[in-house]
Amino acid sequence: MSEKDATADAEDAADEAAGAPDVDPDEELVERVAEADPETIAREIASLRSARHDAEDAAAEYEARVEDLEEQLKRKQADFRNFKKRMERKRETEKARATEELVERLLDVRNNLVRALEQDEDADIRGGVRTTLDQFDRVLDAENVTSIEPEPGTELDPQRHEVLMRVDSDQPEGTVAELHRPGYEMADKVLQAAQVTVSDGD
Repeated sequence: MSEKDATADAEDAADEAAGAPDVDPDEELVERVAEADPETIAREIASLRSARHDAEDAAAEYEARVEDLEEQLKRKQADFRNFKKRMERKRETEKARATEELVERLLDVRNNLVRALEQDEDADIRGGVRTTLDQFDRVLDAENVTSIEPEPGTELDPQRHEVLMRVDSDQPEGTVAELHRPGYEMADKVLQAAQVTVSDGD
């Protein structure tokens, strides 16, 4: 065969391929079904239906599980809110009870002061006042309240000492020269700073 004839045959084959109709997938499926064994088709259909039912059951189970978890979450959130409210009420109750107990002890101190003032004007009430002061100090001690009473020459602590003025003193410069009024602290928290004068060192 000459080269010219071979080229012509190739062109004819290409024209035939280009002119061939496209195969329709649906038609191909119909042909496959028509050629298949009916029992095989029935088994495949049954398998597909079973798979669909399984998928539907799984989806329904999943939805039910999601709803159950959402309900559990809502209950837990409600329980937590109720717990917080109970704890807040408990703290308020304990705070009120502690305040009541403190006031009761202070009332005893006040009653003793009233009795001291009811004495005759000429009576020496210093002993009674001292007793009442000791009683009051015991109340403060029970509440973990301690006094702040820096000695002369103590380093100045701005957190615990309130400076009234700077004065001439034989104490080192910048240290406490004299205590004017004690301070008080409770559990390391300063309730009232001690009032002091500070030495100029002159």
